[in-house]
Order: sequence, then C-alpha cells, then structure tokens
Amino acid sequence: MPTLLALETSCDESAAAVVRDQRVLASAVASQVEEHARWGGVVPEIASRRHVEALPGLIEQVMAESGLAFRELDAIAATAAPGLVGALLVGSVTGRSLARLHNKPFVAVHHLEGHLCSVQLGDPLPAGPYLVLLVSGGHTEMIRVDGPGLYQRLARSRDDAAGEAFDKVARLLDLGYPGGPAIQAAAEQGDPRRFPLPKGRVSLPEGGFHPYDFSFSGLKTAVLRLVNQLKAEAESGGEPFPLADVAASFEQVVADVLVERTTRCVRDQGLQTLVLVGGVAANRRLRARLEQRCGELGIQWRLAPLAYCTDNAAMIAVAAEQRFSAGACSPIDLAVAPRLALEAAPVLYEPQAAF
Repeated sequence: MPTLLALETSCDESAAAVVRDQRVLASAVASQVEEHARWGGVVPEIASRRHVEALPGLIEQVMAESGLAFRELDAIAATAAPGLVGALLVGSVTGRSLARLHNKPFVAVHHLEGHLCSVQLGDPLPAGPYLVLLVSGGHTEMIRVDGPGLYQRLARSRDDAAGEAFDKVARLLDLGYPGGPAIQAAAEQGDPRRFPLPKGRVSLPEGGFHPYDFSFSGLKTAVLRLVNQLKAEAESGGEPFPLADVAASFEQVVADVLVERTTRCVRDQGLQTLVLVGGVAANRRLRARLEQRCGELGIQWRLAPLAYCTDNAAMIAVAAEQRFSAGACSPIDLAVAPRLALEAAPVLYEPQAAF
C-alpha cells in the first residue's frame, strides 16, 4: 500500500493530496476562478504566478492533515502533461525538488490519466474493460480502458471541448466565467426543449458521419444566432429575453449528444460499463440523462465523486500509485510536455528523460 504526495498545477487550480491505497488521507485545492473571471478565461501567466504562491501552503496543509512526515512517503508525484507549460513547470519542479530533497522516487503523471483514475476514489468499479467519457474544459473524449495504463481513444471533439462550449455560450449570455456552473444555475427553471439546437456531427471523407466524434462549434454559432434574434425581438417590443430557456436548451442538447453517442459506443464495443469523469461530469443534467439512458439500455455506469470531478491532486495520486505499484518511476530530470497525447504517457517512465 504505497503512500504518495501528489501535486496538480496543469491549469488554474493548485492542488496537493496525500493518498494511500486509493484512500485520500488529505486533499486541498486552491482555485483561481475569481481572478481569471475578470478576463473571461484563464490567463497563463497569472495562473503560473498563483501556483508559485499557493503550492507551498497546500503541501504543508496536506502533510499536516495526513499526520505523516516526508520520510513516511513512498514517492512524490506531479502532473507533467498536458496543460499550460508554465503552470506544469511549477508543480513538476516542486515535486522533483521534494523528491530529491527527501530521497524519494518521482512519478510524473499524465493529467488525463488522472481523470481516468478519479472514478477509483468512489464506489468500486465493475470488472473491465469499460468505456470512459472524459468531459472537461479542455477535453471531450471517449477512452476504452482495458486495464491499468491500457487506454484506447475511440472518439474526441474535433473542435471545442464541451467545457469550452459552456464557457463561450455563457459569455454570449452574459453569465460570466466559468460557464458550466453559470449555465446550470441559469437553466434550472428553463424549458430544455423550447429551442431545438443542432447536434453537431463530423463528416467522414468517404461520406456519412462519424458515429461517435463530437463537434460543438456549430452549436455555439447556432446559440449566437438565436440570442441575436431573441434580443432583437425583445428590443422591438416582444417578450423579454428567455435566458433560462436558452440556457436549458443548450445544456440539454450537450447532454443528449454526449450520452447518445457514448452509449452507442458502449454497445458497439460490446462493453457493459460506462464511466463519466472530468469537470463537466459535475453537471446535474448530464448526470441525470446518463442515469436515465443507461437504465434504459441495461448499461452499468459509474461517476467520479463530485469532489474529484474538477482538477485535483487526489486523482493524480491514484494514477501515480497505479504506475508506481507496477514498478514505474520517472527520471528526476524529466521536464514537462504541454501537448502530450494520452497514448504517449509511457514515455514519462522511460529511464532516460524523453524531454
């Protein structure tokens, strides 16, 4: 039962956690949402500076809450890919420095693998293989998991990730940042079927459409046109702008597209279990639609615990624990890779630093 300290600084949340055998001993997250909200999105330079300020205190906090000393840790982990390069460097350099200082192995972690492992912090998973729908601010992907470290991407968004679409539509509706919680709140009393919006599809070169891939840019454009039309009508003496109905209609079509294509993929792959992870997995409408559709089709489903849907270090620790238990460690001089694909994650554990 290895015990690890893990750090997460891939984007705009600083996090540290101590985990033993997939059990969280301590976890802390410092969010930068309020600061970036002023700019309508994440400013990389600001994110990096805030990580530098927050991380030492978070590490001190989780070590105190865990009741452990550094000598009792088996390894130290940090996110090394993908993400904002400056933000990644803060966590990676801190993790590697602590590993060298305390003579501990260092384990670099792929951020998406952390999300895939976040579900292990909740109820036990049925036997694999299973399909994961990863929906976050920067990623919307279907990944088949055949075992620890055995991943196959089966679908992805060809343009905006679902989380990006939420942010951009929230901006159109003057709801602020981040878009996901803002749209969810605005949509609560709305009619989700009032405005039929397009379910973006991806054309194949040989004709027809990709059965699983996503496209959200056309949906964003459709909402823009709808908003302009409704605002013009309101200014001409028509009914007031129906904010709740627009937000609910957008939220519903995103949930429908994600669930319909993912459950189709589960059945086509002959799998029995669907797992939902990532920041957008916290959306109540998406969770309800997934539960309903999986119940209709007899598919087992699991959700990452709500507390571990958004970026956190506990999921990074679980991913690191999985790799470390299999005998993998990372070179102490390994740098960061802001665009490393999940399929390339094994390079993080090669004896010589790949970058």
